[in-house]
Amino acid sequence: MQTIRFEQTGGPEVLKLVDVPRPSAGPGQVVVRNHFAGVNFIDTYFRSGVYPTNLPGTLGQEATGEVAEIGSGVSNLKVGDHVAYLGNQDTYAQYSVTLASRATKFDPQEISMECVAAVLLQGLTAHTLVTRSYKVQSNDWVLVQAGAGGTGRLLIQICKHLGARVIATTSNEAKAEIARQAGADHVINYTEESVPDAVHRIVSEGVHVVYDGVGKDTFAGSIAALRREGSMVSFGNASGTVPPVRLFDLTEKNLCLLRPKLYGYIVTDDEYQRHLNAVFDLVKCGKLDVKVFKTYELKDAAQAHIDLEARKTTGKLLIYIP
Repeated sequence: MQTIRFEQTGGPEVLKLVDVPRPSAGPGQVVVRNHFAGVNFIDTYFRSGVYPTNLPGTLGQEATGEVAEIGSGVSNLKVGDHVAYLGNQDTYAQYSVTLASRATKFDPQEISMECVAAVLLQGLTAHTLVTRSYKVQSNDWVLVQAGAGGTGRLLIQICKHLGARVIATTSNEAKAEIARQAGADHVINYTEESVPDAVHRIVSEGVHVVYDGVGKDTFAGSIAALRREGSMVSFGNASGTVPPVRLFDLTEKNLCLLRPKLYGYIVTDDEYQRHLNAVFDLVKCGKLDVKVFKTYELKDAAQAHIDLEARKTTGKLLIYIP
């Protein structure tokens, strides 16, 4: 089978298409013939060495496909079932192994394989952020940094579904329109004005919560945009890792700072299925519009990383696996 692998960390050029043996299912596992894999910033962190990984390394956190093999003890799935699952840095490949308890069956007539692949990781991230990191309430003021990105668009939509008032940041007018279409009440172009100044003009006290997946470049402004007893949820490093934080900087407004990870919220099968079913329900009822920006061939995974890191995208990137 074919997979994307890298022998050393570095830029997108280290990603190579190679042939490797197909995996087999162990007890409680299934082998999935992948059709679509999602591309996420965390993939670039592993590839570049921001996050440690074993070498040679593989990539991919999510995929949709069909069950190709079942291990002993598996009774909830059968060969041919369409499933979605979170991977273990291994979904940029024709076949992957996953626990049967974490492979969720779905009907592609109700929700397409592309849509599921596009919403799986980012949808779970957005849903856990607004229900677990900071529980968004009706009439809350929410700031979403990078509101035109894949996770940003989903955060805006879910927050609006919960009755919040949303301010989004973007870098240009085209992206601002995407954020507005997602439901943002106000959009700030961070290349033209100070984000915290603009936020305080909109709501003088500041926002209840900031969801910031950008990292280094936006952290200070996000903190400044908060009201007293506000919550700063830093969940990504798109512009680089946040420098060390002085805890005393949080005391003036009694701020809460969180750096959550998705997998800390879906430790149990019940947590995982509960959040995933909630995301699927939002998609099915039309409350969550999933935008696929571009789909790449498996051999072009490096180009997907180039485009993602250049911030040329305004929605989800997928890899089609022939």
